[in-house]
Amino acid sequence: MQDFPRWKVASILGFLACLMALAIPSFLPDSVTDRWGRFPHPKVNLGLDLAGGSYLLLEADTKELVKNRVEAKREEILNDMNSATPPIQIGDIATDGGKLSFLLRDVRQLEAARELLSRHIGGAGLTGQRDWDLSVVDGQRIVLTPTPAGITQAVNDAMSTATDVVRTRIDKLGTKEPTIVRQGTDRIVVQVPGLKDPKALKELLGKTAKLEFKMVDDTPYVPGGIVPAGSQALPYPEGGPQAKILVKRQAILTGDQLLTASQGFKPDSTEAIVNFGFNAEGGRKFARITQENTGKAFAVIVDGQVISAPRINTPILGGSGYIEGRFTVESANNLAIALSSGKLPITLKPIEEHSVGSDLGTDSIHAGILASSIAVALVVLFMIVTYGRFGFYADYAVVINVVVIMGVLALLNGTLTLPGIAGFVLTIGTAVDANVLINERIREERRRGRSVIQSVELGYKEASRTIFEANATHAISGLIMLLLGSGPVKGFAVVLLIGIITSVFTAVTFTRMLVVLWIRKNRPTEINI
Repeated sequence: MQDFPRWKVASILGFLACLMALAIPSFLPDSVTDRWGRFPHPKVNLGLDLAGGSYLLLEADTKELVKNRVEAKREEILNDMNSATPPIQIGDIATDGGKLSFLLRDVRQLEAARELLSRHIGGAGLTGQRDWDLSVVDGQRIVLTPTPAGITQAVNDAMSTATDVVRTRIDKLGTKEPTIVRQGTDRIVVQVPGLKDPKALKELLGKTAKLEFKMVDDTPYVPGGIVPAGSQALPYPEGGPQAKILVKRQAILTGDQLLTASQGFKPDSTEAIVNFGFNAEGGRKFARITQENTGKAFAVIVDGQVISAPRINTPILGGSGYIEGRFTVESANNLAIALSSGKLPITLKPIEEHSVGSDLGTDSIHAGILASSIAVALVVLFMIVTYGRFGFYADYAVVINVVVIMGVLALLNGTLTLPGIAGFVLTIGTAVDANVLINERIREERRRGRSVIQSVELGYKEASRTIFEANATHAISGLIMLLLGSGPVKGFAVVLLIGIITSVFTAVTFTRMLVVLWIRKNRPTEINI
């Protein structure tokens, strides 16, 4: 039989003790662990279905993304045409029907325009995918049409970025273990345990947080009147519910250069504001703009709405400032979070929302504990009645295995959900499978007349191959659920995979160690199994 020297026994016991120690904080209330301060205490967090909280299903506005993409391409092309040598003269430029079209004033510049536009239509790289199709109509009008492949890629990129932005915003709220996952091509599922107000969450995640600074057009705005070329009318709540203000269409600065944003208070006042600071490049640009436009008004615009339109009294050279606009402390904090986490590249609209009460989670926890307790009791009773001392060793390993799973979950900063509890119950039942196989093989070897030591050695050796093969198939199934599943399926798969690994170790290595130590001490000539 394989020998277990002292160092190996100490290593196994020490390893299991460390994992079990990691599980201790998860069994203690927050009031106790909070007093530990900076002392590290990883803890298993409870999912939405156990702790209660808010659930949101967000859907992306892909039509608006396509429209914004065309508008952005319009600005790029205008800048490139004006920067060309010589400048390429173009007439009217339209973005109707999801297409971008413009008329060349001089047909002799057609080839120069086509060459300039070649870098805008894609087609480079390994895939050679074109993002835009270019066509010429009537020999003088150029039309750029977004390709389906380009739109699909743009939506996929925008959704990936949006998922990261949503995760950053929720993390800054200080919530524990939110679940943010993509669902399909244009949806994001958000579950925030412990947050009871989905309305506040919806307002935060619904902000695109597109920050722009534009110069104010001094022309008075006339409702229903003609907007001057190069300007646009935007809502301005400071002037009244339906008020609008004219601003230049071209942004002088955007939130892309924003470095920090935080909620604060106006100097010598209790009015809530949002402090902001630019990076070095943005700070230099902001200083130059305020120097060149002293005495003029500029608009601070968030998501297409003018928040404030202050006058530049003196140049702002420090690269920082503040936004005021009838904020409450909460709304200013939410805007600061939205701005500092970056703008959403695509508008997200809540299509489903609800809150889960903690009472339901408490009932689920009690039901899960009851089910686990009954399962443990029945398994323990069955193993002891059937296999005696060897059954007791198997039961001991099962109890340790449950605590070890909690320790591994805490180490991974995992979240326990109701399906995870189901995974626990399943693990309790399957954890003794290995010992059943081992014990039955030992029985078989004893019936063949082998000695106690030979029977135990062959029982563990011959059964181990079957145990590893059986658990390998379980692990493959769990891995597929983890990779392809989402939400509750992933929660179940995580606990199942951890349980498979830990149960093989405790059921084979740990119980074998206990049996070897017992045989070494007592030298039995007969065993009841």
